[in-house]
Amino acid sequence: MLPNELVTNVSSNQTLANQWIQSNVVPFYPKTLIRYLLVGNELISSTSNQTWPHIVPAMHRIKHSLTTFHLHKIKVGTPLAMDVLQTSFPPSNGTFRNDIALSVIKPMLEFLHATNSFFFIDVYPFFAWVSDPININLDYALFESKNITVKDSGTGLVYTNLFDQMVDAVYFAMERLGFPGIRIFIAETGWPNGGDLDQIGANIHNAATYNRNFVKKVTKKPPTGTPARPGSILPSFIFALYNENLKTGLGTERHFGLLYPNGSSIYKIDLSGKTPESKFKPLPPPRDYKGKAWCVVVEGANETAVVETLSHACSQGNQTCDSIQPGKPCFKPDSVVAHASYAFSSYWSQFRHLGGACNFNGLATQIAKDPSYGSCKYPSVTL
Repeated sequence: MLPNELVTNVSSNQTLANQWIQSNVVPFYPKTLIRYLLVGNELISSTSNQTWPHIVPAMHRIKHSLTTFHLHKIKVGTPLAMDVLQTSFPPSNGTFRNDIALSVIKPMLEFLHATNSFFFIDVYPFFAWVSDPININLDYALFESKNITVKDSGTGLVYTNLFDQMVDAVYFAMERLGFPGIRIFIAETGWPNGGDLDQIGANIHNAATYNRNFVKKVTKKPPTGTPARPGSILPSFIFALYNENLKTGLGTERHFGLLYPNGSSIYKIDLSGKTPESKFKPLPPPRDYKGKAWCVVVEGANETAVVETLSHACSQGNQTCDSIQPGKPCFKPDSVVAHASYAFSSYWSQFRHLGGACNFNGLATQIAKDPSYGSCKYPSVTL
C-alpha cells in the first residue's frame, strides 16, 4: 500500500512513483507474490477533500511504474469505506455521494475498467448494525438469520443477510455511473471480539460467528455471489490478524483480531471454510455488560496530555470538578491522575446521553469497579 501521505506527491511526479515501486515492490517480487497494490487507505473518509482529486492520478502513476518494471500482473486499486455512498437502502437505490461521484469515483471506475482491476471496499455489517440495532436484526448481521429476509422493492431481490445488502448497494451505485461489470473485492470485513463496556455486540461469540459464517460464504463452491450478482466470486480479506492493542479510539478498534498480540488464537477459525461448526469447541455466550461504569485515566497515560485534558473536562458542564478542589472530598490524593479520573467520570456521567464518550484522546478507559473511596464518591453511568 502506498501510504496516504504520499498520494498527493506521487499523483504529479512519475519519478517519485517509479522510485517507490523500485524500493517497495521490485526487490521482493516475484519471491513474494504481490497481487494487489493499493493507493492509500480509505482516502475519502480519512483525508481532506484537497487530497481527493489526486487519488486517480496517483493510481495512473503507480500503474505506469509497474508497467515500466514489467510487473504486469499486479492490480492497482484503492480501498474505500461504505461512507462513499449517499444512499444504500434499498440496495437498488445505491448511489455515490454527490461531492465525489463525478469528480472522483467515475474516473476511478474508468481506470479500474481499463486495467481490469477491482473496486476495493471495506464492508462492516457490525458498524451498520451498531448504528441502528433496533431496526437491524443482529442475526441478520451475523449471517445467522433463518427466517428474516429483506425484500428490495425496486428489484424484488430478497436478502438474507446485511453483508449482501451492503455489497449490492455498491454494485448498483457503480451501475448508475455506467459501470455494471466491475468486480468487487472485499478489502476489509470483520467483527470485534471485545470493546468498551458500553459497546454492544462486541464479543468473542459474535466475532467468531460472523467470521466463520463469512468464510463459509465466500469459499462456497460453486460461488454464491450476492442477489444482484449471483455466482460471482468475492475475493476477500478479513480484518484483522491481530488485536491491535496500541491503537487509539473506541475499545472495538483494538479488538478486531483473530489472534492476541502474543500470537495465541482468540477463537478457532478455519480460513478454508472446511471445518464444520460442530468440530469447534463451544463459544462463550454473547453478553453485553449491564450495570454501573466509571471513566478513569488509562494506565501509562502521558501526564502532560492528562493535565491539558483535565482542564478541558473541568471547563465543561455543571460543577464537573467541584469535588477535586482543595478541601473537597476528592481533593486528596492531590495527583493529576486521581483528579483526572474523577473529572473524566464526572464529565461522562453528565454528557453520555448527549453523545459524550469516555475516550479523551485515548487517555481514558471504562471500568466496572467503583473507584470511590471514603467520602469521595465518583459519579457513574448506568449501562
